[in-house]
Amino acid sequence: MANLFKKLVGLLTGAGQQWWLEIKTAEPACTYYFGPFEIEQEAQLQQQGYIDDLQQEGSKVLSAKAVALDGPPQQLTVYEEGMDDQAPGPTPAFSGQS
Repeated sequence: MANLFKKLVGLLTGAGQQWWLEIKTAEPACTYYFGPFEIEQEAQLQQQGYIDDLQQEGSKVLSAKAVALDGPPQQLTVYEEGMDDQAPGPTPAFSGQS
């Protein structure tokens, strides 16, 4: 019961877990976060669209999954170590990205 109360308070105050899509790519070696989504199923329904957008930009998608986070990620695009000086220009805007 306490857990249900905590979730209800989180929903009302905007605090608590949010669902994000975590997509890892090669070429460039990055981890992208898209979201937030209110529920896991919403993230999963949107997943293929984000994968398609990344592939159209020339990325090779390695994995994609919905993850629950206690807030937004510190960075929406994380370049693998050693890639900072090779980071591409502006990150493309994807449909549904806010």
